[in-house]
Amino acid sequence: MASSAHSNTYDYSFKILLIGDSGVGKSSLLISFISNSTEDLAPTIGVDFKIKQLTTGGKRLKLTIWDTAGQERFRTLTSSYYRSAQGIILVYDVTRRETFTNLSDVWAKEIELYSTNKECIKMLVGNKVDKESERAVTKEEGMALAQEYGCLFLECSVKTSENVGKCFEEIALKIMEVPSLLEEGSTIAKRNILKQKAEYQAPPSGGCCS
Repeated sequence: MASSAHSNTYDYSFKILLIGDSGVGKSSLLISFISNSTEDLAPTIGVDFKIKQLTTGGKRLKLTIWDTAGQERFRTLTSSYYRSAQGIILVYDVTRRETFTNLSDVWAKEIELYSTNKECIKMLVGNKVDKESERAVTKEEGMALAQEYGCLFLECSVKTSENVGKCFEEIALKIMEVPSLLEEGSTIAKRNILKQKAEYQAPPSGGCCS
C-alpha cells in the first residue's frame, strides 16, 4: 500500500508526464492522486506540475508529475517537458471516441518526436469508467492499443477514485524494473542529499551587505 511521506529523504526521484486531449481528466486524475479530491477542473493552461512522495515496492519515491495542456495552441510549450521523463501516462476519455483515436494520431507521434528516453515506461489510462452507459471505447480496444504500443493499461474513474492511485503506483514500480531509469532516479535523489548536507554544513553568512 502506498503512503504519503512528508520528509525530504527519498530513494528515487522520477519524472512522470500526463498527456492526452483536453478535457479527458488529466488534471483531475493528478489532483485526485495528490489530495484525494474528485472535483472537475478547468483546462490546464500550458503546463503544471505536482510533487507526491510515496512508499511503494519497499522504496521511498518522489514523483514529479507534469500535467500538460491538451489544446493544440499550447502544444509547442510542452515539447520540452518530454525530456528526461521516466514515465508517460496517456489519458483518454472512454465516453469520447476521438480522444482515444487521437492517442495514435497525435500523442504517440509526439512521444516519438520529443521523448529523449527510449526506455521510458508508457501507460494508457481510460478515464471516466463511472459513465458506463455512455462508453464509446471498449476495455478490449484499450488493451489492444496498449499492447500495440508496448504500454501498461488501466481504466480508472476520478469520480469514484477507482484505480487512481494504481495508475501512478504501477508505472513507478515498472520504472524501478528498468536499470537505466533507476540509475537516473537514484542520481537525482543523491544530488538532493548532497545539497541538503551542504546547506546543513554551510557556515552562517556574515557581513552587512546582501
